[in-house]
Amino acid sequence: MGRVAGKVALVTGAASGLGAASARMLAREGATVVLADLDAVAGERVLRDIEAAGGTGTSIKLDVAVEQDWISAMATIRQRFGRLDVTVNCAGTNIARSFPTDTTLEDWRRLMSINLDGVFLGTKHSLVAMQQSDPVNGSIINISSIMGLIGAPDIAAYNASKGGVRLYSKSVALSCAEKRLAVRVNTIHPGFVDTPLLQTAIDRFEDREEGRRVYDALAPVGRLGVPDDVAYGVLYLASDESSFVTGSELVIDGGYTAR
Repeated sequence: MGRVAGKVALVTGAASGLGAASARMLAREGATVVLADLDAVAGERVLRDIEAAGGTGTSIKLDVAVEQDWISAMATIRQRFGRLDVTVNCAGTNIARSFPTDTTLEDWRRLMSINLDGVFLGTKHSLVAMQQSDPVNGSIINISSIMGLIGAPDIAAYNASKGGVRLYSKSVALSCAEKRLAVRVNTIHPGFVDTPLLQTAIDRFEDREEGRRVYDALAPVGRLGVPDDVAYGVLYLASDESSFVTGSELVIDGGYTAR
């Protein structure tokens, strides 16, 4: 217990899935957590769970693709807590699988606005806030995907957005290191994890149990990941245990990309 005690952590997409699991994990280990999500009602429900378990935090409404929302969020964090130590850019989405010529520019831009613009804005404004903290000791954790490491047919836009997160994060990590700014930037690359986003894919099967078996079989370990599998990775990168880790990618995929 207490691996991130005293830290203030912002988690986007915190109302469900990996974001909610990460927020709960960080709170359980002593952080004050700011839960940010477009669905403020669901975010409040997660916050109540955290508080019932003895954790502390607050919930804010945030559209990660809108810069003014980020400016307002950082002002709130500064006013209420006086510092920011950890940002987990977890909010993300997907679009329907399609051959490249069938992907509309509208869908492409909507996906990029959340998956890539949201990470850019979250990283940019977190860096400003973290530099105002005393002392500066920041960790930015950008959630990518195994699909930011390997390609797959008919998800070119998603591949591009998650690959962009990976290389953007490496560049920012090097920029911070070059300036001797004590902010680390890393990416996490989850494989197939049992979240609401994956459940929509399973729902497309006529037999949901068969769909579940198909996804379980994708990982060499023989099962889907659970959100806490990823949240433990977030906890490590948020903690001072990873003080020598920056510009790296943490792959949490049950061995999928090892083949």
